[in-house]
Amino acid sequence: MNSTGSLHLIPVGLGESPPETWLPHTVRELAGRLTTYIAENAKTARAFLKLVGTAAPLQEITIHTLSDKVDAEQIRLWLAPLLHGGEIGLVSEAGCPAVADPGAKVVAAAHAMGIRVQPWVGPSSILLSLMGSGLDGQRFAFHGYAPVDPGERAKQLKAWEIESQKQHQTQILIETPYRNSAMFDTLKQTLKGTTRLCIARSLTTQEELIQTRSIGQWKTAPAPDLNKKPTIFLFLA
Repeated sequence: MNSTGSLHLIPVGLGESPPETWLPHTVRELAGRLTTYIAENAKTARAFLKLVGTAAPLQEITIHTLSDKVDAEQIRLWLAPLLHGGEIGLVSEAGCPAVADPGAKVVAAAHAMGIRVQPWVGPSSILLSLMGSGLDGQRFAFHGYAPVDPGERAKQLKAWEIESQKQHQTQILIETPYRNSAMFDTLKQTLKGTTRLCIARSLTTQEELIQTRSIGQWKTAPAPDLNKKPTIFLFLA
């Protein structure tokens, strides 16, 4: 039986909305009792903890920041107390930790050290957008970001479209919010008219929008407001 402590993988919100609408009561209670966290961003982690409420004063909660400069040895030092029991929380800047998120290296370290890993239920923009898209939910690929260079981006999108048609596989990608409109325009210009494209914007918030149309239909429809709003793009050829 595993006698170590636990690394808890706790999802955080995707935008401004009451936590009870996206995080189960049990997980909110768990998040509120933990006194040590590893976070992609300490500021957003504190905002999350303030939202769910904490048993200890916020200033007494330790938050280790998982920056690009943190190496494997530092992560092992953070996790070392769990070898003798206790609990540490891992949170992303938004959504599920370790899914399209640097927290994956913390989870990998925990497994290597024999520490118990406990993922908890909460919002994932990738899965929520796939659920709401009406596209193939059995075969899909998440690619993260497409290239920034316009020519390379169009080339990559076309390659993903070919793969989508070949495998009947939904392609999922994200973009930096201020470049969303440019990505939407590139998708319309690059993909075939029959390819279905879903726009999933500001999920779980009052500004949520999930719409799926063919590229041909998107070309004649009013463009959705995507500027500086977190958006997932999904398409199926």
